[in-house]
This record gives sequence, structure tokens and C-alpha cells, in this order.
Amino acid sequence: MAEEFIINSSAIETKINQLLPSQGGFQPGVDFSASTMVIPIVDLTETADGSTLRQDLQRAVGYNFTSFTNNNATRTVLINTTGYWQVQAYVGAIPVTNGNFVGFELYDGTTYKVLYDYRASYNLSNIGQISANFHNFDVFLSAGKSLTVTSALSSIRISGNIRQIADIDGVLINPS
Repeated sequence: MAEEFIINSSAIETKINQLLPSQGGFQPGVDFSASTMVIPIVDLTETADGSTLRQDLQRAVGYNFTSFTNNNATRTVLINTTGYWQVQAYVGAIPVTNGNFVGFELYDGTTYKVLYDYRASYNLSNIGQISANFHNFDVFLSAGKSLTVTSALSSIRISGNIRQIADIDGVLINPS
């Protein structure tokens, strides 16, 4: 059984009037009371989940990015750790033949699935000109999956940064 207590404290009344002005403060003749009854309060704000940083700020560029470069006509594994990842990449190509190609792919151990495919077109008017494209995307990798980047020719250069933004359970990882 809950017990009720009357509290006569001008300091507490003043503080409540400061913190809760929309309540109009205490009215003359009305007592402030407390109870021993436990009332659960659930905080659903972003700070309550353990993160002290808003989600939009959590995606800020920080020093803990991992840089990568691929310009040797190969397939390279960028990420093979579970979780949510932010990828920022710049693709530059000098068209020398048709088929200049770079792609980001998800790999499950048997099959590659193209996420982004970039092709520089070749014609007599753009020989030796640099064609560029910027990619900024997030990717989720479950167990056994990886993110790869593939370039078809050494005339294509891709460079960028990767950073884990949340673990497999969605717990945010703060930039540093």
C-alpha cells in the first residue's frame, strides 16, 4: 500500500515553478505531496538508448575511417565484418577502351550482387579525359557477407573511406 507525504518546502516549490512553468506552479493552499508508490518511467529519447550523440551527428566524418584504393584491375574485399557501414568513394577513369568498369558488389560466398556499377564510355572525342563519379552509401553486412570493389582496367582508380556506423544489433558507434 502506498503512503502519501505532504512536503512543505519553498525551495522545492520554487524549483518546480522554474522547471515546469506551463503547470502554473503551486496555487495558494495546495500542498505538494509525494508517494511511496513506484511509477515506472520509460525514456524513449535517443540519449536513453546509450548514445549521447544524435544520429545525424553520428555519421560525421571522423579520424577512424579506413581508407582504400583500387586501381589495379582486380576485385578487392573492402569489408567482411558484420554491421552497418558507411562508404564514401571517388571513381576516376581515363577512357581507353569500351568496358571501363568499376563496381561495388555484395558477396555471400558464392554469388556477387552488384550494388553500384560505373562505366566510363569511350569515344574518339574523350580519349585521355578523366571521367569522375562520387558514391556515398550505407551497407548492412550479416554473417558471411562481404563488400567488394572491382575495377576492370588499370586506367580506373577508385579511392575512398569506410567506417562502421553501427554494430550488427544496430547499436551506434560514435565517430572519433
